[in-house]
Amino acid sequence: MSDLPRSDFNGPDYQRELDFTRLTGQIHRVFNTMIDRKWRTLREIEAITGDPQSSISAQLRHLRKVKFGSHTVLKRRRGDRRMGLFEYCLHRNGCPCDTCQEKSL
Repeated sequence: MSDLPRSDFNGPDYQRELDFTRLTGQIHRVFNTMIDRKWRTLREIEAITGDPQSSISAQLRHLRKVKFGSHTVLKRRRGDRRMGLFEYCLHRNGCPCDTCQEKSL
């Protein structure tokens, strides 16, 4: 299990009693999948976690926030650049990332 901070989510439609457990599970699954610093598309992460791609994208954004660890999430194009396919790589906060040149989200 990851050691992510136990923080609450927010947003206009967020209802803690309905959403906290589901969203906490999602962010932990995404973090635990991505902590190996391998590049993956949303579809590849979905295949591992079982979570919808839109939720994975949201959780990757959350992982950049201070309350969820201030991690670095890198993004780059994969394959034919005109196709709009992106892949993502997570670098844990405090991890030396001297070789990273890709643009972060």
